[in-house]
Amino acid sequence: MVCFVLAAAAPLTVLAGVVPTGLAVTGVTGIPLAFLLIGAVLGLFSVGYVAMARHVPNSGAFYAYIAQGLGRPLGVGAAGVALLAYNALQVALYGAIGAAAGPLLRQWFGITAAWWVIALAAWLLVTTLGVLRVDLNGRVLALLLAAEIAVIIVYDLAYVTHPAGGHLSFDTLTPTNLATAAAGALFVMAGLGFIGFESAAVYSEESRNPGRTVPVATFTAVALIAVLYGVSSWAMIAAAGSDQVVATAQAQGPEVVFALAGAHLGGPAADIGHALFVTSLVAAMVSFHGTTARYMYALGREGVLPAALGATSHAGAPKTASLAQSGLALAVITLFAAVGWDPLVQLFFWGGTGGGYGVLFLITLTSIAVIAYFTRHHPTEDNTQRRATTPALVASAVAAVALAAVMWLATSNFDTLLGVTPDSPVRTLIPLTYAAALLLGIGWALLLKHSRPQVYARIGWGAKAATTAINGFTHPATRPAAGRADLTPQEPTP
Repeated sequence: MVCFVLAAAAPLTVLAGVVPTGLAVTGVTGIPLAFLLIGAVLGLFSVGYVAMARHVPNSGAFYAYIAQGLGRPLGVGAAGVALLAYNALQVALYGAIGAAAGPLLRQWFGITAAWWVIALAAWLLVTTLGVLRVDLNGRVLALLLAAEIAVIIVYDLAYVTHPAGGHLSFDTLTPTNLATAAAGALFVMAGLGFIGFESAAVYSEESRNPGRTVPVATFTAVALIAVLYGVSSWAMIAAAGSDQVVATAQAQGPEVVFALAGAHLGGPAADIGHALFVTSLVAAMVSFHGTTARYMYALGREGVLPAALGATSHAGAPKTASLAQSGLALAVITLFAAVGWDPLVQLFFWGGTGGGYGVLFLITLTSIAVIAYFTRHHPTEDNTQRRATTPALVASAVAAVALAAVMWLATSNFDTLLGVTPDSPVRTLIPLTYAAALLLGIGWALLLKHSRPQVYARIGWGAKAATTAINGFTHPATRPAAGRADLTPQEPTP
């Protein structure tokens, strides 16, 4: 499960993409400290998040938690945001794979291929893995991730043993580096680098011991990501020189990471890094594909979306939802190839940034939902249970305030994040699209409340909806007439 989480975070993609972009766009060298601070905030968020996972195990994590904490309509609205955000994150990666793999194919094999041909090859691999057992995907991701982290560590050692000017500088870790207006965008970029850490809860129903696995995987992932990003970005800046790294990043972009490694380790080290950059993208595709499919599966199982999406394969994977996500990805790749849109800027950069923005919104909303849930269920007499839930309440409250500030910064600096002018329609189009998804989801939930109350009653209950009587309704699978598609009122469960 840690491999799924870290693969979604895509360490090498963040270090080669987010870090140089953050330096080039903001001109602020405090990104190592920003990673550590955002990691601390997300660590606090995770206290309540994993506590909620123990009470509400559900493949549609954010959707279920918000539904249980803030009400079913807002939960379904959040599900719309989640589907939009995670699909954007997954599909956006197909725009980057061509640009990353194309030069390697020409250099190593003399093959020239259009970006969409490479994207289709990656799509076929992801589609195949998506319908297989989750533990098989985990082994594939573990192999790719181990190689990815190994090369990052080797690069870091080369950076710190060859610092600019002959001595290591820790200036980038001083708080004064973040005392500028541009630091707001830097915090948001650092937050986008963590996207994927939350996916452990999505696999809670498929883990042997979710009460232990989800917390351990989540906290391990947040800690590893924060340390890896913080240390690696500091080492890279130290090797380039804190007074020169901004100009270097503006001139070289993602190549700055590999150019520095090649200068100190030789050309083959840079080539290996380029190759693992490609596998990092593939690993992230597989991980986000699994997360997206499980959100669709959870909604299909509960009747919020067509029930066919709730079907699984013999291996236990959400087969129909997985194929549906692959179908959407194929349609987007085909559209971009046919129209001739820029796959790197318009698909990868805009789509990935927009998807990360949506997930940040869900994380912020979930932190509020955790507070609402545990306040409503806070024991008044059992001191042991009260002591167990109090840390989740306190940590979530602190995280909610910090995350709300990050969301405000993200919204006000969205043009900077996208690299567009302040008057560009794209600046407002993406936030408005999420607002529309949220409102449509709320409207759909209210429609279900009046037209299909048996479905509405089970929103957010996950697997328990099939075995538990809720608000006077019981699932067909628990009744002798199991073939019926409706739910009939039963005596309320005490």
